[in-house]
Amino acid sequence: MDWRSVNFDWNRARAFLVTAEEGSLSAAARALGMAQPTLGRQVAGLEEELGVTLFERVGRGLELTEAGKNLLVHARAMGQAAQEISLTATGQSEEIAGHVAISATELYSVWVLPPIVRHLRDIAPNITIEVVASNEISDLKRREADIAIRNTRPEDPDLIGKLLATDTGTFFAAPSYLKQLGPVTCLADLGQAEFIGFGDFESFVPALQQFGIPLTNANFPTRSASHHTHLELARAGLGIGIASCSMGDNLPGLERVLPSEPEFEFPVWLVAHRELRTNPRVRLVWDVLKELVPQIIRGDYPEPIKAPAAKTKAPPSTT
Repeated sequence: MDWRSVNFDWNRARAFLVTAEEGSLSAAARALGMAQPTLGRQVAGLEEELGVTLFERVGRGLELTEAGKNLLVHARAMGQAAQEISLTATGQSEEIAGHVAISATELYSVWVLPPIVRHLRDIAPNITIEVVASNEISDLKRREADIAIRNTRPEDPDLIGKLLATDTGTFFAAPSYLKQLGPVTCLADLGQAEFIGFGDFESFVPALQQFGIPLTNANFPTRSASHHTHLELARAGLGIGIASCSMGDNLPGLERVLPSEPEFEFPVWLVAHRELRTNPRVRLVWDVLKELVPQIIRGDYPEPIKAPAAKTKAPPSTT
């Protein structure tokens, strides 16, 4: 290969790739953690080096030119290769130190991970742990996290997964709402109840209807994509929510709507990129999660999950 013919800066190619993917300089600058003027100069520098115009400004965004579209194919290949190099290099590191990011849902980040992170800090103080609390599936190949706790089996052949446990959930509500609702002896009695919607609402309602509950969109006057907010709305008496049994049973201000039914089962998977399993610090975190997550879900962990303290009013002043 004639390296003298490579007449552009690869960092500028990355700036171009991220700008094309994000659609604007401001979004790309946020994604890369750099100042927008600096990013703009890198993209302009690449255009000058190559002698082509890569973007045209359309409103507040940018649109690729034909030359930009042609270059984007190769820039994406470069980006993928750079990610593979980073993953491989990370996997060869032998030091039990550095950064490990764990992604989990909001509720697992609040209820399951804190005692595990405490244990990790005790046994491996040179590892820094980042908890990525998100209800979206993290892209492990793009390094949005190193390890993920998910409710779905990984399909990508570059990812490895371990089924840790099967968790259960059911309906919970505030005692005040249950009193307002009246006697509930079976699922059919919930046809007139108010529920709190979350997640993919279009599939959420049909999923509940499969249990024989005659629900329509009118039964969901309150909704939130945040699972944590979902439970807080239920605690406030705004309707019936859904939570993991181990969480809901330990959360002040909530009761099971029906003591024994229904219980929804969902798998709990541990997932990582195949290359990262050979990294000692990631392997250590993986092994600890593999051991402790099932214990916490079952309630067997020696340090039980502590529910957030209920808020109480301060006593009236006597002065």
